[in-house]
Amino acid sequence: MSATRGPYDEAMERAVAHARTWLDTVGTRSVPPRTSVAEILTKIGPLPAEPLSAAEVVDELALLAEPGLMAIGSGRFFGWVMGGTLPAALAADWLVTAWDQNTGMCYATPGTAAIEEASGEWLLELLDLPRSSAVGFATGATTANATCLAAGRQAVLAAAGWDVEANGLAGGPPVRVLVGDEGHVSVDLALRYLGLGAPKRVAADAQGRLEVEALDRALSDAPSAVPTLVCLQAGNLHSGAFDPFGSAVEVAHRYGAWVHVDGAFGLWAAAAPSLRYLVDGLSGADSWATDAHKTLNVPYDCGIAVVRDPGPLRAAMGASASYLPTDGSLEPFERVPEMSRRARGVPVWAALRSLGRSGVAELVAGMARNAQAIASGLAAIDGATVLNDVVYTQVCVTFGDDERTRAVTAAVIADGTAWMSGSRWQGRDVLRVSVSNWSTDDDDIRASMDAVRRAVAAVG
Repeated sequence: MSATRGPYDEAMERAVAHARTWLDTVGTRSVPPRTSVAEILTKIGPLPAEPLSAAEVVDELALLAEPGLMAIGSGRFFGWVMGGTLPAALAADWLVTAWDQNTGMCYATPGTAAIEEASGEWLLELLDLPRSSAVGFATGATTANATCLAAGRQAVLAAAGWDVEANGLAGGPPVRVLVGDEGHVSVDLALRYLGLGAPKRVAADAQGRLEVEALDRALSDAPSAVPTLVCLQAGNLHSGAFDPFGSAVEVAHRYGAWVHVDGAFGLWAAAAPSLRYLVDGLSGADSWATDAHKTLNVPYDCGIAVVRDPGPLRAAMGASASYLPTDGSLEPFERVPEMSRRARGVPVWAALRSLGRSGVAELVAGMARNAQAIASGLAAIDGATVLNDVVYTQVCVTFGDDERTRAVTAAVIADGTAWMSGSRWQGRDVLRVSVSNWSTDDDDIRASMDAVRRAVAAVG
């Protein structure tokens, strides 16, 4: 006699079947989507009048979405900086959804809150950041940057005698923000969220690294009492280059500035002994942001905010109410903007537990090796010029003038074998390669280089 089937069984079985089909084929399918938003919306139509069974809804959803899915999990996807998903992290994320825990308070959801706390402790150890730092799991690198910079804003204004949490920004001393000339737009966006406006740009070298002498000059333009945030970068979007943290942090702290590091994908270099030289001096900063979906390969969405001093973070993000029980320790909801959220740190725990310290080191170092192999393959193509020093996971290449580079980029994407993003760097159009997937192997690299060679031949 079979067990009674519950209300979730059939829908979950269909979801598993569709997920298996996707995962079994994502490595071999054409990378670009095969349809558009408008075409999918036409098929969806208006809201139906009558209900549909859960299993049928899952089938319909998979049928509608599949042609419009980008094979981001493919080992031949090198677009933007988007990682794949490790098996343990994917399975853990499914459990997070099934458990449906609001991981904002330790009292209410100790199971997931404890696992997130362990994730944070492991991350601090792995990245060699101050062990007493607070770790919060936000939606992505942009929100993680905003979280850290909110703590920084609170700290520098408090040092100037202004309580921004009580009084707001109006009437208070202006906050000066300095960012390298090639700082990522997500930092600009985070500053806009915080009402701080556009930052002052500081000169960068040919690889996009902030110049410490220029930072010193910019800081000396105003008295040291001026509330100041300095944003450094671990991993330039185009070159993969890292700011000189040791000297930059020393200069910034000399002027009383809060130093934040945007390490969306580059912070993970600290976990690989062969790449640790890139982040020398990193731990001297005051806050750090990264995105676990990128280099660590956990499912969307999972930004990570790390703040050395939990006090300013709690002042910026925390709240109190009679219905929010707490024992006085820093609660999960006091570390990120959301009071209600899923347990994003659980897939991080699963990824770290499955890899271990040595596995994380090899994951990161392997991505850098693959980037170097791709750079070598591209440089061997007639007319191609690799523009950056390939020290990490990014490669930028041109194929002559801008028009030809754009044509080759379009031909690579149309080919479908691999996806590489077009971009513009230092006044030139480029084909940009971001190696971010745990599954990329030698066969993927060979197939991708063949696709670029076909594209170059097609363009002529």
